[in-house]
Formats: sequence, C-alpha cells, structure tokens
Amino acid sequence: MISVSLKRSYKSSKGNTVFVYAVSAKPEEVEQYKTASADYYREAEDGTPLWFTTRCIGQRGTLVITSKGKIVPDMSAFEQAASLAKQFGGNFGNELAKATVAQLLGNSGNPEPDGE
Repeated sequence: MISVSLKRSYKSSKGNTVFVYAVSAKPEEVEQYKTASADYYREAEDGTPLWFTTRCIGQRGTLVITSKGKIVPDMSAFEQAASLAKQFGGNFGNELAKATVAQLLGNSGNPEPDGE
C-alpha cells in the first residue's frame, strides 16, 4: 500500500494551489511509484518520494497505480460518504456527512475545550 501524508502546499506560477505529499511504501512499491512517475518523480532532501497534486485528499491518503500506470488517489471512502449522505438525505444525511468527513479528515468533530 502506498501511503501519503500532506507536507505543505504552495501556489504555482499559474496561480494554482499545489499540495505536496510525502510517499511511504515498501521498497518494491516505491520502485513502482518511481516508474509510474517517470520524468515527474521528485524526492525531498532526505530522499522521501513526493507526490504533487492540485486536488487535496486530506492529511493522509492512499495512492493506487492503475493497470495503465497512472498514479491516482484512492477516494473510495469519500465516495462512500457522499453516497450515504445522498441516500439518506435530510438531517440524517447531513449528520452522516459531517461525522464521516470529520473522521476522514482526522478531526474528532468535538470542539476544543476553551479552558472555562
């Protein structure tokens, strides 16, 4: 499994926001990632492979290398959440969506205590 974690973002010369993710995988998966990336393969100063995208996938995610050699994020959990929210609609659908998105983004959904 090729895991990624958000490192930073920046604005490209064309004004697009680019999200930079650190890639973590077994050595053989890193080689597959390197091959699929071809001329676009980049590493951080410490040698960690990097993945660049204009579409944020949250703080952490998983990449898939397709049968055609393309690198794509696994967005199935987000698609499942959208489907559930649409199926149930209304207040229940909204609450399902809020809870699922909080979980997917790594938020508990509970506000921080304010010390009072």
